[in-house]
Amino acid sequence: MIEIKLYQSPQKAWQLIGWSTPFVLVGGWMAVIGSNSWLGWLSVSLFGFCFFTGIYSLFDRKPRIMINEVGIYARSLGRDFINWELIHDAYPTSIAGQPYICLVVDEAYKPSRRKGALYKSAVKLTEMIGAQELNIHLGQIKKIDDAEKLTKDGETYYQVELEKFLRDEKKVYSADGELRDDVSYWN
Repeated sequence: MIEIKLYQSPQKAWQLIGWSTPFVLVGGWMAVIGSNSWLGWLSVSLFGFCFFTGIYSLFDRKPRIMINEVGIYARSLGRDFINWELIHDAYPTSIAGQPYICLVVDEAYKPSRRKGALYKSAVKLTEMIGAQELNIHLGQIKKIDDAEKLTKDGETYYQVELEKFLRDEKKVYSADGELRDDVSYWN
């Protein structure tokens, strides 16, 4: 069986770096020259953390989500693979404009089973807005702009356009999920 790996979008990392840099510079100016040095240092530390998080995300080459015959692995969940036997259902949702995949899992596997009352009350709030205890955030994942199933010379291919920073990357995959560099992308 094929393994699907989804990676973090470098465009999101560049956006984080770009939005935090002016605040770091203004904060540094306020800390050195301005009268509100504590506000300047607060700005430098907060947005400096955002800047370095963007740098880390830019060079991070580990997959964010992996799907294979064992189950689903999402780094944001901080767990090992979630086996298919434990997943009863999965559905997409949007919370505050951010896309998520909600996993309905076996009751014995839920993390809140071993947590305190505060964590369990937060889980109840999460479930009240239509999500589950285990949710996979998709906001930082590379986007597939276009995917098409096509047949050429009797063989089935999938051609996809992947979001890149300044251009789209066009790839062709065979029906079994193998990248086909020998087959060119066509319209």
